[in-house]
Amino acid sequence: MNDASSGPIAALDAVEVEYNGRQALGPFSLRLAAGEIVALVGPSGCGKSTALRLLAGLETPTRGEVNRMPGRGETAVVFQAPTLMPWATAEANVALPLELAGAPKSEAKTRARAALERVGLGAATGLKPAMLSGGMAMRASLARALVTAPKLLLLDEPFAALDEITRRKLADDVLALWAQTQPAMVFVTHSVEEAVYMARRIIVMSAGPGRIAAELTLGASLPRPPQFRTTALFRETAETVSAALEKAMA
Repeated sequence: MNDASSGPIAALDAVEVEYNGRQALGPFSLRLAAGEIVALVGPSGCGKSTALRLLAGLETPTRGEVNRMPGRGETAVVFQAPTLMPWATAEANVALPLELAGAPKSEAKTRARAALERVGLGAATGLKPAMLSGGMAMRASLARALVTAPKLLLLDEPFAALDEITRRKLADDVLALWAQTQPAMVFVTHSVEEAVYMARRIIVMSAGPGRIAAELTLGASLPRPPQFRTTALFRETAETVSAALEKAMA
């Protein structure tokens, strides 16, 4: 883990977002240190995904300031739907960000295959999205996000459509992949237990327009040790976050 004193990888400073005159987010502030994993939890419509889009540079705030890493490939986003090109193989989908950045096709192909190996899809490089299960398609999306070695990885409820067993396995896989290069990571989820399992810092947002209702820091090591979900620390933290979320929704 890099020290936060080296400066934030990205920051939202008192941002507010309005849609058609209706305030959807803020004021909301967040400073993200290098290598840090932060989870955003909150009721539907509180602006979690909006905050993520601001960090990704996909949206601009109505008020406030966004500071983020410059340069192509510095930030990668994984959405709830895999958003893979249906006509292209898994390898071609993963190679696309590299090709768009100007990498030679041979290099993009080699790096795409290596990324797919990292997420356990080494045998599926030639398969198209229709031939992949939901979990495999999400792994391909993760490989595409990680192939550029981003310094900031943003995940918007990437496991929401998956069954519980697959969700848990992918949570462990994401943390193992994070441990290799330790990008800063912001993870949006509706699952309190998922937030507690994956993040070092958990931010509970109020009902829209979303503001910070509570913030907790979890000292347990990352990636999580085996059976972490059975520990008193996990259960107590999950209860604390759930109580903060219930209060925020009220």
